[in-house]
Amino acid sequence: MRYFLELAYNGTRFCGYQEQPNQITIQSQIEEKLSILLRTPTKIVGCGRTDSGVHALQYIAHFDAAEILTADFVYHLNSLLGKDIVCYQLIEVAEDAHARFDATSRSYQYVVDLVQNPFRQETAYYCRFGNQLDVAKMQAAAKLLLNYKDFTTFCKSKTDNKTNLCDLRQSEWVFDEEKKQLIYQVTANRFLRGMIRLIVGMCLNVGKGNIPIELVKTAMEEQTILKSAHSAPAEGLFLMDIKYDFWG
Repeated sequence: MRYFLELAYNGTRFCGYQEQPNQITIQSQIEEKLSILLRTPTKIVGCGRTDSGVHALQYIAHFDAAEILTADFVYHLNSLLGKDIVCYQLIEVAEDAHARFDATSRSYQYVVDLVQNPFRQETAYYCRFGNQLDVAKMQAAAKLLLNYKDFTTFCKSKTDNKTNLCDLRQSEWVFDEEKKQLIYQVTANRFLRGMIRLIVGMCLNVGKGNIPIELVKTAMEEQTILKSAHSAPAEGLFLMDIKYDFWG
């Protein structure tokens, strides 16, 4: 039987999602605990890769098991996973269902604190020049990206992407008055490595007046990297919503 795991995690103390030699990762921790419970080595396939320090409000992974798993399996898994990873539910799916390739969209949010908060150090980026930001310009920069499909401008170098094309469906900033936060919300069918943090960095630079939006437009049209490219820190980024045609 094939199962989907719906998970969430605080990525602060992990070297990203993907398994790496001699490193503690989200994937390695989940596989270790699943293997204990199922009494056999068990691999998972995730819906994507998150970098070191990046979080997930929703993450989907699939694995195969030779036995029917009951509802209490989630309880036993959580008792082994610790405080930074939680499994919300286990869903039996078709034997060919795929957590990564069957996902029709992925949504992320990036949280920027405008006021320093010691209780959000791991889950938001405190912007020391927040009072200097022109949010209208940031919003214009975010909306500009909806006109393009090729995101070479916001792709880290030395990647093995077969294509840099992405179907961007949402790109906007939202202000949370109560929490004094700016939140970037973005949805696409897929994302390139480092893409969202580079976009956030660009928007912050535009908002501060470091680069004009016309320069961003030129870079997108010519598919070139911004000379003043800045990658926002990992702690503000959350994977938050995975969509499938058959579930969710």
